[in-house]
Formats: sequence, C-alpha cells, structure tokens
Amino acid sequence: MTNPLTAETLGGGFDDAPIQSARAFRAALDAMARPGRIHVIAGARPPAPLSVAAGTLLLTLADGTTPVHLAGDIDCDALRGWITFHTGAPLVPAEAAVFAVGRWADLTPPRRFAIGTPEYPDRAATLIVEMPVLQSEGPVLTGPGIRDRARLTLPDPEAFRANHALFPLGFDTFLTCGNRVAGLPRSTRVEDF
Repeated sequence: MTNPLTAETLGGGFDDAPIQSARAFRAALDAMARPGRIHVIAGARPPAPLSVAAGTLLLTLADGTTPVHLAGDIDCDALRGWITFHTGAPLVPAEAAVFAVGRWADLTPPRRFAIGTPEYPDRAATLIVEMPVLQSEGPVLTGPGIRDRARLTLPDPEAFRANHALFPLGFDTFLTCGNRVAGLPRSTRVEDF
C-alpha cells in the first residue's frame, strides 16, 4: 500500500489542537474511569471508514512512539496516510501494537495482542473497536468505576469475560460508534444479562 499525500490525508485533523485534544483526552480518561458510560468525543474528521470517535482517540493518544495496527477495511491507503501524517505513529502487525483499530471480527482473536507481563502489566494493547451501535444495554458490567452496575453493547461478552480472568494482565478496550465512545478496561467484570 502507498501513502499518497491527498487533501483527504492532509485534512481532518484538529482545528484547535490544544483545546480539542485536551477535551478528547478528558473524554478518553472518563470513558476508562467509568466503564460502560457512553461519552461524546469529537474533533477529528478521518477518512472513511474510520469513525469520528476512533479518529479523535488516535489523534489524542498516538504519536511517533505509539505503534498502531489497522485491521480489516480500516487498513486502507487513505487511513494509513492520515494516521501517519497527523500522528507519526508507526503502523505495525497486531503483535507489536499498542493500539489496534478495527471492527471486532477483524480484531479477533484478541489473543494476538499484547496483554502485558507480570512485571509490566501496562505493556498491554488497547483495542479501539468500531461498533455498528453503541448503547447502554446488553451484558451487566461491574467493577472499579461502576457505582452499582452498568450495561453496554458488547460484540463478544465471552471474550471480555476471558480477558477479565487474566487481570492484572489483559487488553483494554475503547468501543466507538460515530462520535461516541465507551471504555472497557480489563478490570471490568462482564456478567450475564
């Protein structure tokens, strides 16, 4: 694949980077601190098929030292060029990723991604899962940051149960749809409906 410099590649970044990135960073932190709660996150205008939320997360959290993996139809010339131009992030295979972006079917099996080590559990990947819908319904979530319980649309509840069983190891997840994001850290328990 090539990375042509086109208007689509060069455009779509933050118009007011200090303010928009600060707001987006706060939304990302809130999403992980309050699992299952859906937040609005905006500012980026990435090429299709990447959502505004996923693009904004990448502009906020990735830089030249942050390996990113693009999966499925997200791995296209327009997005490769856009991410490289706006963040400088190296695009890497799944096993080397700090962030992996795609639809759940393209990110499975999640065991391909780093889950950290007992000495360094923070060396785990964060998945940015593009969802067709993102709603406060579905499996019950409990754990740190959740007052009693929450509900969230999940693509594969069993995979997230298995991920939690690895705690303190495991991957963390942002679920995105349009301009909305929800966090699901590995510390969150996923229970039946």
